[in-house]
Amino acid sequence: MAEFVLKYADGRGQIHQQVATAGTEKELRDRYTTQGFLIYSVKPRAAGALAATGMFGGRKKLNLEKFLIFNQQFVTLIRAGLPILKGLDLLAERLTDPKLEPYIKSVRDEVRGGTLLSDAFRQQSIFPKIYISSVMAGEKSGSLTEVLDRYIHYQKLALAVRKKVLLSLLYPCVLIVLVCVLMVFLVTYVVPTFATLYSSMQATLPQMTEILIAVGTTVVRSLETAASMAAEQGGEAGSRDRVLAPYRGATRIFIRPGHKFRVVDAMLTNFHLPESTLLMLCAAFVGRETLLAAYAHAVQARYRFFSYGDAMFLTPSASALASASETA
Repeated sequence: MAEFVLKYADGRGQIHQQVATAGTEKELRDRYTTQGFLIYSVKPRAAGALAATGMFGGRKKLNLEKFLIFNQQFVTLIRAGLPILKGLDLLAERLTDPKLEPYIKSVRDEVRGGTLLSDAFRQQSIFPKIYISSVMAGEKSGSLTEVLDRYIHYQKLALAVRKKVLLSLLYPCVLIVLVCVLMVFLVTYVVPTFATLYSSMQATLPQMTEILIAVGTTVVRSLETAASMAAEQGGEAGSRDRVLAPYRGATRIFIRPGHKFRVVDAMLTNFHLPESTLLMLCAAFVGRETLLAAYAHAVQARYRFFSYGDAMFLTPSASALASASETA
């Protein structure tokens, strides 16, 4: 006896799903059909998870455009008066998609063995559920061609919308890629070239060019750690501000009030919770009184906290600079 996952509806229209045992799938379907239940699907319990998987574990995909061509031909043959089995025989040898051929032949063989058309499509585990449900509705109502016509019309509309969306997204995607390439080129080539040029001329950069705005507290800690490492390694020459150098090691997690910020001129960050240690970093940057005033305004204006909340733009205050000078 094998185990099957059975999905059915009772007389009240409620859908149930359970595991049942039977010798074959047909035996289980006949048993529940005679009891007055409407069977939606019957799948082997062990093989259900492995159905319709490719060589590398990915789910096999159906070419919907060529599958629609098959359905249009199938509906035409049925309307011409051919039996379903004869129509499947003719189409199985004349499919436009070679990958679809083995599945259609399997459906034909199942139907020849007495299986319902919807059950034969379901057993292949590759056809869309909406298609299987449509075929089942056509079988139950006796209007298979009309139901398939509606399915074909619906899929044509869905494919047309999908193509329009993809075409509309193509241009923005190309622009984003080009912008990213341009940014990489500017950062890796143009900016270092100008930096070398200004250094060779011993010229002073404009103040607006030197201002460094850090986005997020993680960037602040990384930059300040790199600047501190450069100062420690450079001795007197490295003790100058605004000096960065590559380093390897742990980033300093805690920045407390009194810290001298060497490279960061402004910071953009979110409103942190009162228990967060990042409040120490913000207080060290703008001063305790300024930070308390900002939070009082945020609470009064009902700003959103957490990482997905509202942000604040911080610049060093005179009190914070004086505290850092005294500590230094």
